[in-house]
Amino acid sequence: MITAALYDAKPYDREYFDRALGHERIAWQFHEFRLGAQTAATADGMRVVCIFVNDHVDRTCIAGLAKGGVKLIALRCAGFNNVDLKAAQEFGIAVVRVPAYSPHAVAEHAIGLLLTLNRHIHRAYNRVREHNFSLNRLVGFDLAGKTVGIIGTGKIGRITAQIFRGFDCRVIAHDLMPTADWAAQHGIEYTSLTTLLQSSDIISLHLPLTPETFHFFHRDTIQQMKHGAYLINTSRGKLIDTTALLDALKTGHLGGVALDVYEEEEGVFFEDHSEHLLQDDELNLLLTFPNVLITSHQAFLTREALGEIARVTTENILRLDAEQPPLDGTAL
Repeated sequence: MITAALYDAKPYDREYFDRALGHERIAWQFHEFRLGAQTAATADGMRVVCIFVNDHVDRTCIAGLAKGGVKLIALRCAGFNNVDLKAAQEFGIAVVRVPAYSPHAVAEHAIGLLLTLNRHIHRAYNRVREHNFSLNRLVGFDLAGKTVGIIGTGKIGRITAQIFRGFDCRVIAHDLMPTADWAAQHGIEYTSLTTLLQSSDIISLHLPLTPETFHFFHRDTIQQMKHGAYLINTSRGKLIDTTALLDALKTGHLGGVALDVYEEEEGVFFEDHSEHLLQDDELNLLLTFPNVLITSHQAFLTREALGEIARVTTENILRLDAEQPPLDGTAL
């Protein structure tokens, strides 16, 4: 039996990991708290720890995991900026992830956010429930004919672009490694970042968080956007400088902002804070803008994605036990 501890566990994590193929060979310990330097000792005796986006696995934490006998850190997500990979290598701990659990889930959520914000669906829903059937201040715009800029054309970015093409949008894209054949097939044009910023009515971010992409959207970047443009982020919160974003909203430079991620979401997202005041002043301010729509990092949350996350993670754990290499594309 393989011993494994899963951190930041939610009911849906338990459900899908408990029924993944091969789960009976893994003795799971589910912890609702997050993994970090202060909680690393709870993994003593475990061969595997399974973590999510807000667990903080730095060098100190990894040293503690290694001391306790951990041999594998399994991320049940695509991003890995919260893990010190160099330290993991030094301590002989393998690291795997789930690089493509369901790109459709995230892409579809990005479109859903935009449609809801643009057509004021959330506001109309609340009005009608109060028997207010007025259409005042619910005017949106057609997506057809608008220019959409996709920044980052990995799997999620490409699917998002294709969906926008289905709305008869003109789609332009920017990526350091363009996929020319795909772009030609779907009528998408790669362009410079400056041209994309200045030309797009809507911009959707699909980038990993790296030292190079931290605050990729800052004051100067945002000011290059068209007046009244919409910005969507379903990737990582720290891609956007929140202070600069707020300034652009206050001046009316941005027409709308749809976020599934937030720069300082750790400790806030995935939890119920309805019984007390949030201590994050910038998030509180963002939530007051009528042209801002925020969801709590739920773009991945579909049956298909949860099933794939559990499947890939479980198989990699079983492969570790069998002294086999991880699934292709999952090792870090």
